[in-house]
Amino acid sequence: MKYRMNQRTGDRVSEIGLGSAYLYKAETKEAVRALRTAYEGGINYFDLAAGHGMAFSLWGEALGDVRKNVLYQIHFGADYSGGEYGWSLDLDTVKRSVDWMLEQLKTDYINYGFIHCQDEDSDWETYRKNGVYEYLLSLKEAGTVRHIGLSSHTPSVIERILDEVPVDMLMFSVNPAYDYGHGEYANGGVDERTAVYRRCERDGIGISVMKPFSGGQLLDASQSPFRQALTRYQCIRYALDKPGVLTVLPGAQSTVEVKRLLAYYDQPEEALDYSIIGQFAPIEADGKCVYCNHCRPCPAGLDIGLINKYYDLALAGDRMAGEHYRKLARNASDCISCGHCDRRCPFHVHQRERMREISAFFRD
Repeated sequence: MKYRMNQRTGDRVSEIGLGSAYLYKAETKEAVRALRTAYEGGINYFDLAAGHGMAFSLWGEALGDVRKNVLYQIHFGADYSGGEYGWSLDLDTVKRSVDWMLEQLKTDYINYGFIHCQDEDSDWETYRKNGVYEYLLSLKEAGTVRHIGLSSHTPSVIERILDEVPVDMLMFSVNPAYDYGHGEYANGGVDERTAVYRRCERDGIGISVMKPFSGGQLLDASQSPFRQALTRYQCIRYALDKPGVLTVLPGAQSTVEVKRLLAYYDQPEEALDYSIIGQFAPIEADGKCVYCNHCRPCPAGLDIGLINKYYDLALAGDRMAGEHYRKLARNASDCISCGHCDRRCPFHVHQRERMREISAFFRD
């Protein structure tokens, strides 16, 4: 397992985490075994926007004795009073639900307390008006909640809330279908979604990724908007390549599925290459580097994806990007203009021209 640091909280977060939408469907012993397998495989970050209330006792049984070693994100607005997942902005309902979740999880604190499911401006207005955000803040002041999170599918709403409150972790739906305008939660255009990634990287706000497989559609050629199936590993790499992303949170229903996720680190680089999506990218994405590294290997030894990423982040106002760029073994000025990357780029980026532009920007 590899880990990434949340710059705002200091938490060391596993690149692969685990969602809770489906695990409750397994037999209790199998579900507990799967969670323990995840923990023993290095997963330390878990999302608790569960598909059913039964999930919480499973986490409590499986991980109660190692609670201090794991990170939970718990959602203020998720309601399990009816058993199945529900959504409520009623303050009393939220209070009862949070108390119940803590009891089931066998814990007395929350690592990341999430402002839950804010997809419309009206959701945020109601959330504040009803006192739910104030309640979340009161638990943070009391130490029950360690950090504040935000869950949303909508870039414009995310930008507004980040302007108004100090968020430490964003849960965002990240996959190539949504980023390119396909799917139920494909909110915002290419540039709007990219701006969210870059803002989070710039401000040190971690992103935990929901729906990395677009509800399984990307894994099935008959359902994929690209008419070609991607693998779990391609989708995970795609999300991890986005600025700001700390962890990807796929769901699982068994020990076998957890082990399959952990096998991500056993895959050869060619199995992680998702550049096939360049054939289906919308016109507004053409000519924009997505850091997929399909241009590797560079004959001159440049890490072209990272060079592009640091340049884009610097343009977005990330003051640390320039420092990271200058620490690279080779910079844009080392480009020999051989054209290898231009020929290989599935997104039609003119990297030779871009290297000259980047070199001038950073004054190599």
